[in-house]
Amino acid sequence: MVLIEIEGGRARGAASEGGLTFPDGFNVATVFIDRHLAEGRAGKVAVRTAAGDTTYGELASGVNRCANLLVGLGLGRGERILLVVKDSIEFFHLFWGAIKAGIVPVPLNTLLRAKDYAFMIANAECAALVYSPEFAAEVEAGLAQSPHRPAVVLRAAGEGDTVAARLAAQSESFDAVPASAEADCFWLYSSGSTGDPKGAVHRHRDMVVASEFYGVRTLGAREDDVFFSAAKLFFAYGLGNGMTFPLWVGGTAVLLDARPTPESTFATIERFRPTLFFGVPTLYAAQLHALETATPDLGSLRLCVSAGEALPADILRRWRERTGLMILDGIGSTEALHIFISNRVDDCKPGSSGRLVEGYEAVILDEADRPLPAGEPGRLIIKGLSTARCYWRSPEKTETTMLGEWLNTGDTYYRDEDGFFFYCGRSDDMLKVGGIWCSPFEIEAALIEHPAVLEAAVVGRSDGEGLVKPEAWIVLAGGRLASAELETDLVVHCKARLAPYKFPRRFHFVDELPKTATGKIQRFRLRIEE
Repeated sequence: MVLIEIEGGRARGAASEGGLTFPDGFNVATVFIDRHLAEGRAGKVAVRTAAGDTTYGELASGVNRCANLLVGLGLGRGERILLVVKDSIEFFHLFWGAIKAGIVPVPLNTLLRAKDYAFMIANAECAALVYSPEFAAEVEAGLAQSPHRPAVVLRAAGEGDTVAARLAAQSESFDAVPASAEADCFWLYSSGSTGDPKGAVHRHRDMVVASEFYGVRTLGAREDDVFFSAAKLFFAYGLGNGMTFPLWVGGTAVLLDARPTPESTFATIERFRPTLFFGVPTLYAAQLHALETATPDLGSLRLCVSAGEALPADILRRWRERTGLMILDGIGSTEALHIFISNRVDDCKPGSSGRLVEGYEAVILDEADRPLPAGEPGRLIIKGLSTARCYWRSPEKTETTMLGEWLNTGDTYYRDEDGFFFYCGRSDDMLKVGGIWCSPFEIEAALIEHPAVLEAAVVGRSDGEGLVKPEAWIVLAGGRLASAELETDLVVHCKARLAPYKFPRRFHFVDELPKTATGKIQRFRLRIEE
């Protein structure tokens, strides 16, 4: 049963998007869930967790039962169901069951607080809310604070009346509600690095585009791969790594429902033997520190991937020296759904985000929206078929971010003569020091090369004369102590690697840096610290 053609003929009534042909009435659950039964994978393991394995046949049955349950609860086409659900088989059932039934799933960050949930419940005007019992305190407090009360509120699993308990009574047959490649399918809320989070509205085609153009054609994912993402399913990077990529190629997903630490990720790799590992720079730095004393068996891995924040070249160098493994860095976003610029195994430049992924275009603009030549930093805008249609109930922000077919990433980049893109920082994080634009990431990358530094963040701070100068916030490697001598050494270290005006004038030594759930440093929070 071929429901979508790649670089093939065009079916009657079908829509063609970037070499992908979508049939009339296309519902994306048919290619990510139903297709595998027709292709003979019913007995193959689709998802592995500490609680047990789930085959493709069992997954399809659970998705259909969940679709029947949601419809039976009175949820209608286009209504939203918020999911505060840990990485588990219940997440798969709810996400795909909703889509199959024409309901819009909206996964939420499980690390948020009551006020955040209260805002999203009201903003989404959701018809249903499902949550894992681990998050009950904050979710239930958010419900109490929200002016909107969803008609259906259930726990995903655990004791009592839950979604998991109700599935057994449901039929395991369900015909997907007809939709289209362009129809609204699911939302993802932005990480809220500045201001309130915004709901990015994604279409049925978007997961197909990201899975094919990045997952297959860039990453080289294949059916015999086992995927383990430390990044969670509730945000775009983790959703692709841990769910859509393995389901697209018929591989196996490994889920960790606990907090990703060096210890928990190493233990998961040793137990489930994944071939692909997806992390963020902060985690790779912590894992490198742990590898100074630990000796986990990482022999199953063939490749590692990084996103969320630009990967410093020094972390890549040390990781390769320590493990023999490559880390492919790239840049993606909630609005673009996944990575649109990436390094490749045979085409990598350390310190860069790589080159354009097939199916995407990019332009770097100056302050007057004029394209810049190679080597000149400016605002990065991109175009691709996985980008969100709009932000829900935010027309002003939609207008400034979704520029017709183009997407304003909010990042400052430059492109070198070879077509590799280099991150300079968020556009509102850039510093003007001595009248010259300066990248905070460049200074951070230099600081991380110092053996005493585990993590670094750089912001601008006005000095006594009102002039902006770089200021560094440092997390020291284990056992290191802050001192005046260390500060002097860090200044010398930076001056030897950077232009003279770029060295930090002040240092703050902290236990941790503020970050979003995707691992991005929240520099705006450091700018207001004293």
